[in-house]
Amino acid sequence: MTRTARTVIIEEHGGPEVLKLADRPVGEPGPGEIRIAHKVCGLNFIDCYQRSGLYPMKLPQALGMEAAGVIEAVGEGVTHLKIGDRAAYAAVPPGAYSEARVMPAAQVCPLPDGIDFETGAAMMLKGLTVNYLFRRTTPIKAGDTVLFHAAAGGVGLIACQWARSEGIRLIATAGSDEKCQLALDHGADHCINYRTEDFTARVKELTGGKGVDVVMDSVGKDTFMGSLDSLKPLGMMISFGNASGPVENFNLGILGQKGSLKVTRPTLFTHIADHEACQTMARELFDKVLSGDVKIRIDQRFPLAEVAAAHIALEARKTTGSTVLEI
Repeated sequence: MTRTARTVIIEEHGGPEVLKLADRPVGEPGPGEIRIAHKVCGLNFIDCYQRSGLYPMKLPQALGMEAAGVIEAVGEGVTHLKIGDRAAYAAVPPGAYSEARVMPAAQVCPLPDGIDFETGAAMMLKGLTVNYLFRRTTPIKAGDTVLFHAAAGGVGLIACQWARSEGIRLIATAGSDEKCQLALDHGADHCINYRTEDFTARVKELTGGKGVDVVMDSVGKDTFMGSLDSLKPLGMMISFGNASGPVENFNLGILGQKGSLKVTRPTLFTHIADHEACQTMARELFDKVLSGDVKIRIDQRFPLAEVAAAHIALEARKTTGSTVLEI
């Protein structure tokens, strides 16, 4: 009898209402693949971008980019995992919103015993993102100043703690006084409520008119120009998300006019495409968590069947910290 697994799929792009729960067959892993039984999976903005069509996909398509569970079967050539291992991942292709799946093994990482499944599922995509932002995009050293938008979210709260652990001054922004306090509690040096303050003017004030070394911006359209204006000459703008919508075309000459600025648009999946790089990044992240330097805050939990409600909450900015879907 063919094994099936409850899996969240979309058959068309659109709002949360297009999310469907279906029973899909789960086969055996081929060369370079594993089969994993999920315990918990994570929720991320990229899931909403894929569902809505901002990041178009061939349909029908399972969703979800991050999960933790137990390895059930191992295909030929896989040496870093074995049956029974606890594991976690953030990886392509989508399909993590499921009870079980077969997937490429290269980006699936052994999960240390000191990290539970829920934490593993909540931390991989967000934590690996913070890793490449601080360690693999542009040189950032102790004493440098970073402006980080949406700092009370899952990525942001990890970033606040990561920066604190490495002696980096982090100026945060968030959309309410409560969210600002959350960022401060997790290590931000300052937090600006962008709904009540002009964050660019406040950043200039906090930096003595100089601006910051690096801006990390996952908001997109609403903050892009203000982020550029927050940089000091020769500063680096890292645009890594589009929560408010994609950035419209702009004249590259503006970068010269504003101080010979640099802009990059990285993605996690480029950084982890290489197996060894991915495993190294994961070990660095696990070390931060196991040492206590970074604590993963999970503020929302939804059953897999209520995935639409989870998407609604995330897109409405009603969430803080990480959100998980319980299998």
